[in-house]
Amino acid sequence: MSSLQTKLYSLEFTKALPLKSGAHFGPYTLKVETYGILNAKKSNAVLICHALNASHHVAGVNDSGQTGWWDNMVGPGKPVDTNHFFVIGINNLGSCFGSTGPMSPDPATGIPYGANFPILTVEDWVLSQSYVADYFGVQKFAAVMGGSLGGMQAIAWGMMFPERVGHCIVIASSANLSAQNIAFNEIARNAIMSDPDFHQGNFYAHAVVPKSGLRVARMIGHITYLSNDDMAEKFGRVLRRPTGAKQDYQFSFDTEFEVESYLRYQGDKFADYFDANTYLLITRALDYFDPAMDFKNDLSKAFAHMQANFLVISFSTDWRFAPERSREIVKALLDNKHRVAYAEIDAPHGHDAFLLDDARYHALIQSYFVKMQGECN
Repeated sequence: MSSLQTKLYSLEFTKALPLKSGAHFGPYTLKVETYGILNAKKSNAVLICHALNASHHVAGVNDSGQTGWWDNMVGPGKPVDTNHFFVIGINNLGSCFGSTGPMSPDPATGIPYGANFPILTVEDWVLSQSYVADYFGVQKFAAVMGGSLGGMQAIAWGMMFPERVGHCIVIASSANLSAQNIAFNEIARNAIMSDPDFHQGNFYAHAVVPKSGLRVARMIGHITYLSNDDMAEKFGRVLRRPTGAKQDYQFSFDTEFEVESYLRYQGDKFADYFDANTYLLITRALDYFDPAMDFKNDLSKAFAHMQANFLVISFSTDWRFAPERSREIVKALLDNKHRVAYAEIDAPHGHDAFLLDDARYHALIQSYFVKMQGECN
């Protein structure tokens, strides 16, 4: 088994990106990380699309000692085997991990864009990703793959560039957000925007961060990523009693339960590394994604011109992107007689299952990619 071959890029694009809103944005930079070697025919490229708080750093350990967010999936001998595939990870426009975003200086003013950064959509990201493909000379991806919001990007690739993708792998995702999901996003955004340190998105000028709002937003999100069973197994009703305490409860609003401690820890950690404006942008892109809208809400019509083969995966305890939402995607593909494989995996970990180790899930992905290897030769 070979070692992971990786390379980091900061790609500069001087031509303005036409956005779905009608605006244009540029110049801009996209941070990109690649794994493996692009073959002579440039036919073995796989695009990995990230979800809300991830980045271009998909696999391996970077110079900062951080392990890639999907390191258990991508690498030599792993399900997406970089001994055979050239994997591309892109930090999406508007994010806060190296690509141009609200924290970046506006060339016109020299100060961070802040609230002036444009609203983005999944389709805007996909268009910008196509320019990255052009940079590497990739005319057609062997596969575009992602979980959650990443899965939405894979769907958009199949619709926007049907001739440029061989396989779309959509994991723990949906063709649009439910009203409940939009509501969760709105509560999280409201927590951020209500923070006195938010300053209408221009908090950089005040040298503050709306940490309280970010903490609450992360806690809300994190609850929705886990299943009830998973939370019960991890935390139950275990109390965090001080050593030597005689009573069961302290009768206060301090951190009493282990689950409270866990959520506060996750919130604190998130607030230290993620940008508040980026959170607003990405959750709104989630809300707006709805490929059927332009087809009178008929998803089958929206998928009519797809050419890619699809693998769609859901998890039984994922209540935020429930299996029935994946089955809607499958039905729309089958209505058009597209080739699609579907797996619903019984896993206890809720939405986060797509990031975790599960032997059946990983074996399925590995088998799928092994079959793809022949197409790339």
